Amino acid sequence: MSVTTFGELMLRLTTHDTLRFSQVTYLETNFGGVETNVAVLLNQLGDQVTFVTKLPENNIADIAINQLRGYEIDTSLIARGGDRMGLYFLQRGRGIRLISVTYDRAFSAFATPQKSDYDWGLLFMKINYFYISGITPTLSNELAQTVLDSAKYCHLHQIKVVYDANFRGKLWTSKTAMAFNQQILPHVNICFAHDEDLGPALGFSIEQLEATPFANRITEYKRSLERLTANYLDLQIVATIVRDISTTSSRWISLLCQDRHFYQSPSYLVPTDHEVASGDAFGAWIIHGIINEFSTQEQLDYAMAAAIPSDSSLLSDKEIKAVVNKGDRNILR
Repeated sequence: MSVTTFGELMLRLTTHDTLRFSQVTYLETNFGGVETNVAVLLNQLGDQVTFVTKLPENNIADIAINQLRGYEIDTSLIARGGDRMGLYFLQRGRGIRLISVTYDRAFSAFATPQKSDYDWGLLFMKINYFYISGITPTLSNELAQTVLDSAKYCHLHQIKVVYDANFRGKLWTSKTAMAFNQQILPHVNICFAHDEDLGPALGFSIEQLEATPFANRITEYKRSLERLTANYLDLQIVATIVRDISTTSSRWISLLCQDRHFYQSPSYLVPTDHEVASGDAFGAWIIHGIINEFSTQEQLDYAMAAAIPSDSSLLSDKEIKAVVNKGDRNILR
């Protein structure tokens, strides 16, 4: 089984420790992006992965590609051209201060594609899963159409389309996101839509649930997932992470709806000041479980346990299973 992920690989600049941008004299650098994270994480456990993007012809992009090759990810279909890589600046959160992200992605190489950039016939020749996110169509009208056309092609040719709704309010409006999702979801087989996505990206009225007991919120989230699968009949799996957030710690659980049947993970107590949310890791590990024929409950438990550290944690199968089998779900550090 092989997976192809399609999205932007960016240069990430991060404040060290938990300092604000105004307090630092240098920024830590690395590379990231939803589909990049998913590719690296899947490859870490031995799954066959191809990553597709477009990068400029410069030294920074060369370093990024070489890092991917170091993980033995297939980079042969990465297009080269354009003027610049997309950037994002991340200020880590602390206590009640949330993470702050500033994007600089306009007119990046990936956001300005040419028709000749990708050999789609070759790309789709030998893949089983095509992994995309709701971030990519925000970057340009051309990319929105590319994502939609790709999903339609895969759907017609029995290639499973995996879609992470991944709403980003700094990149597009709720109205635009919902309009796009209504177009793409009829062609999607597996969808990840977390607590921050279900309202603005998919139109479910869940914002008022924050003040309600956590158990009641879980019930409402289940209803939302059930309505989503009822509206889009080819959606085989819909999964979400639900968080009960306080200033110092948060309780997390995940839900998965498959064929109108619900599965629920154990709950975890985790730090509120995580560097990033864990949706990328969660999605990667669900796909890993599907590819490797885990039972549905095993898929969910495995994905939730592996997603807790962060999107960029490179865990072994042994380490993940140790968390799954651990009775204590309090992992505050």
